[in-house]
Amino acid sequence: MSESGSAPPSRAQLQILFRQHRGQLRLSEALAQGFSRYQFYQLRDEGLIEPISRGLYRLASLPPIENPDLVAAVTRFPNAVLCLISALDWHGITTQIPHRVHLAVERDARPPSLNYPPVAGYRFSGRAFSAGIEQVDVDGIVLNVYSPEKTLADCFKFRNRIGMDVVLEALELYRTRKTFLPGKLMEYARICRVANVMAPYVEAKI
Repeated sequence: MSESGSAPPSRAQLQILFRQHRGQLRLSEALAQGFSRYQFYQLRDEGLIEPISRGLYRLASLPPIENPDLVAAVTRFPNAVLCLISALDWHGITTQIPHRVHLAVERDARPPSLNYPPVAGYRFSGRAFSAGIEQVDVDGIVLNVYSPEKTLADCFKFRNRIGMDVVLEALELYRTRKTFLPGKLMEYARICRVANVMAPYVEAKI
C-alpha cells in the first residue's frame, strides 16, 4: 500500500481498507498491504473491530451477525459446502436443530474439523460433491450450500446416520414448502446412487 521510502500506512487507512472489503478483513490481508500487527490489534483493543473467526475481523459498527456459527465455519473452510441437516435447516425443510455445522468437502480434501462451532465433515466424490451447489450471501460471506433437491438425495444416502424419520420428514416438508420437482430429485438421486431407494418415496408424493 506504501511505496519504498514512504511513510507506513496509518490506522485511518486500515479502517478504509476494511470498508473497501465490505467491512471484513483478514489479518494476513492487512499485513500484505503493509499494515502492522500492532495497528490491527490496536483497532481490536479499542473495540473498533471484532473477531469473526481465527484471523478474520469485521468492523464493530456493522449490524450484528445473524448466523455467527455459519460465518465462522465458512470463513475457515471456504471451499466446503453446507450439507445434510445444516442444509435442510437452511432451506427450512426440517424441524431438527443442527448441533453441528455439517460440511462436505471433496474426497481428497482433509475433513473440516473445528471445536467451536462444532463441525461435522463429510467427503463427497466427483459429481456427488460438485452437483447442486448454490451460492448465497450470509452476513457478507459467500456460503456454498446444496440445493434442496441435492440435499434430500444426500440425506437418503446418509439415512443410516441421520435417521430415516428425519429424511422422510424433510421430503414431506419439501413437498409442502417448496416447488416439488420430482425429476430434479431423481436426477440427484442417480448422482448419489440412491435412485432405487429414493424412487418409491418420491413417487408416493406425486
